[in-house]
Amino acid sequence: MLEWRSKYAFNGILLYVISTVFVCFLAFKSIQPITWNALFWIIMLFASVNAITKSFVQESAGRQLYYYSLASPQAIILSKIIYNMILMLLLSVIALGFYMIVFKNPVGDPLFYLLAVLLGSISFATVFTMISGIAAKAQNSGALMAILSFPVIIPLLVVLLKFSKNAMDGLDRSVSLNEIGVLLAINAIVVTVSLLLFPFLWRD
Repeated sequence: MLEWRSKYAFNGILLYVISTVFVCFLAFKSIQPITWNALFWIIMLFASVNAITKSFVQESAGRQLYYYSLASPQAIILSKIIYNMILMLLLSVIALGFYMIVFKNPVGDPLFYLLAVLLGSISFATVFTMISGIAAKAQNSGALMAILSFPVIIPLLVVLLKFSKNAMDGLDRSVSLNEIGVLLAINAIVVTVSLLLFPFLWRD
């Protein structure tokens, strides 16, 4: 509730996404379908980094102490993950709608592509929330965020690109079941690891 009350994060990232899409349109005018897909995920990746890194890094010590006295560490990290999921789902739906309006829509199966975007947004939220919580406890949190997220986010992007490419080509939906399973497994693992590790970080 506190984070949603100050909507600077949502409004700022929304402005970033819309302006980035518009600048890409001015630069490229029209692009190939494979580039269309890759460009969208690049925009969403940087939007999610900018939106979610604020979860822990920019919170004051006083607010963290208030959280410490108010709730358990599992409740804190879980509520952060849920909030960031909702934030990313809203942003991704708005970004995809605006992206399809600005650029010609080459998607063969729009509903399945939307599913890929929603699962991708949830995955970004879980991964970056966990890494933001770890990086916030370090001195150079920005550099640590980049180092920790790189080995996790690359395989995630590979799966998302393949999943969304199948939806763009209009392939049978059963072809993408493996990608869906991998994404769900990654989210389950990240949430479990967050619940196990965050209490040790929170005590510091």
